[in-house]
Amino acid sequence: MNHISTATAAKTAGISEAELSALEESGKFAGQKINFSALGKILGLNPQKLEAIANGWLPSPKDLSAWHEVRVITTAGDGLTVNCYLIWDEVTRDAALFDTGLDAPPVLDCIAAENLQLKHIFITHSHWDHVEALPKIREAWPKVRIHSGSKNAPVDQRNKTAEIIHLGGLRVTHRETPGHAEDGVTYMVGNWQEDAPLIAIVGDAIFAGSMGNGNGAWDLAKQKVREQILSLPPATLICPGHGPLTTVAEEKEHNPFF
Repeated sequence: MNHISTATAAKTAGISEAELSALEESGKFAGQKINFSALGKILGLNPQKLEAIANGWLPSPKDLSAWHEVRVITTAGDGLTVNCYLIWDEVTRDAALFDTGLDAPPVLDCIAAENLQLKHIFITHSHWDHVEALPKIREAWPKVRIHSGSKNAPVDQRNKTAEIIHLGGLRVTHRETPGHAEDGVTYMVGNWQEDAPLIAIVGDAIFAGSMGNGNGAWDLAKQKVREQILSLPPATLICPGHGPLTTVAEEKEHNPFF
């Protein structure tokens, strides 16, 4: 980020380019001592938070029993794993899928096992790994309504300003979070009867202790995460496109990008 080359960042940190690449890929580093203060400064990251990530910080394990009707479905392929999220109303069994992941069967199997009616598919952004299974899921549920932030989507699939989608007693709203992707959207789901915290499905806008590649729009990406996601209540459950679940409070305290 910040147009800093790998060679320059590695030299600043006092490690090799290969060691820096290993740190970026795994978030952990067991080699020689890294100059986190200098590295953080040149990259625009918080040095203390960056060092904590390298030393293995992870968000606390999340117990989804407070929400009851939420499933995290993780699929794998081409060397990566990607999360999608199935959420439904306990009474009506009306369901919504947030992104599709790489493979349709795990999603369709869960829908069948829970006796659900898939009403909506919400797309956080149109990168291939988040929509790969969309054709097969739409084939199984041809009347499902698609929601997208893409300007290239059919008009009836584009998110509408201030739109509220009701899923039984649940409510789905959205905020635009471009940066990693031009059509990036964060969807919020709330109104569980037990007053469980809000859920935010963020795509690749932010991860536990990291964020999605800015793809040439780092400043915009960070701005939108700060304004649209980290401004949510501290207990809000953040559901990213990759990696573990986290919360707004944990990311404000531990994410070196913020």
